[in-house]
Amino acid sequence: MDVPNAMARYPLIFSLLVVLMLAPGASAQQSLIPSPPDLSSKSYVLMDASSGRVLVERNRDERLAPASLTKMMTAYIADREMGEGRMTLDDEIRISETAWRTGGSRMFVQEGSRVRVQDLMRGVVIQSGNDASVALAEHISGGEGSFAEVMNQQAQQLGMHNSQFTNATGLPDPEMYSTAYDMALLAVAKVQDFPESYEMYKERYFTYNDIRQPNRNRLLWRDETVDGLKTGHTSDAGYCLVASAKRDGRRLVAVVMGASSDEARAREVQQLLNYGFRYFETHQLFSAGDKVMDSRVWKGKTPMVDLGLQDALHVSIPTGSRNQLQSVVDVDSVLEAPLKEGQEYGTLTISLNGEVLAERPLLALQTVEQGGLFKRLWDGLKLFFAQLFS
Repeated sequence: MDVPNAMARYPLIFSLLVVLMLAPGASAQQSLIPSPPDLSSKSYVLMDASSGRVLVERNRDERLAPASLTKMMTAYIADREMGEGRMTLDDEIRISETAWRTGGSRMFVQEGSRVRVQDLMRGVVIQSGNDASVALAEHISGGEGSFAEVMNQQAQQLGMHNSQFTNATGLPDPEMYSTAYDMALLAVAKVQDFPESYEMYKERYFTYNDIRQPNRNRLLWRDETVDGLKTGHTSDAGYCLVASAKRDGRRLVAVVMGASSDEARAREVQQLLNYGFRYFETHQLFSAGDKVMDSRVWKGKTPMVDLGLQDALHVSIPTGSRNQLQSVVDVDSVLEAPLKEGQEYGTLTISLNGEVLAERPLLALQTVEQGGLFKRLWDGLKLFFAQLFS
């Protein structure tokens, strides 16, 4: 999608606005969309994984006890340790007395035994084992307290600004909390950052020490498009569930916190997923590195520079409304060499019916060096008179 070289035609406008129709052509009739399902859980969020847009929410930032949803962060940090080469799936971890004695849901590891990381990961993800979670935390950070510090640092890096972790298991602690929105961010990060290990989240059973336990995510049996993530339950947290589903190449993440029962959390997450897939669609408007427009460069070796995006840009919109999307490009109009590749020179804003869906910096896609002495003098003279008579 090239933009005419408005910079060359309007060199004196210091903030150039160009409005582009992203989907020209015949209009498609927009679908009629009912209100989102009204659920009884304390808090919930439905998020599109590609665009990051929240499609449905209630009390998205309310701080609640996360219960065993906490284990998603424990597993995420273990994945990061493996990704950075400090741990492997085949490493064997010695089980401490502390891990062995941890109460609640368990993998049933034995004190003093050595357990492979890949088994502990399944113990965390599938069996929701508190003993497995503590064993991983001790191995990675030396103790659960130190591991909690790492969890909180990781949470901040992921944008989980309303979360605080005090242990690796989710066992009750009045100082520990998270939100439906933060858990959705964590789920999306897990799927996108560690897709290989995410495969275990859809496994229905895991057997360790001759004890076979089912995955507590009921939707793995009910909906073939659901492929993870995690359940949680304590008396103070109620019943919680984070689930992700992929249909026709599109992934949604639903989070329910504070449901009244195991059945209620599964039913309500299913309602959110069905609503999102039916009444919304997601489009990739640009790929990473795509050119959005070209712009005039003064005093440079080349007269033009391509401006584009660093990352792919997706938007989630009501079904049938793509033809109503608009893009506004706000660019610094007087660009003087040298220009550095990757430096920001404007902003791209995507909107639908006046609602801003995405805003991204426009970056130079190539470096433009200064031109020779004559070129710089000549362009400087033209720019001076153009500004003088503007």
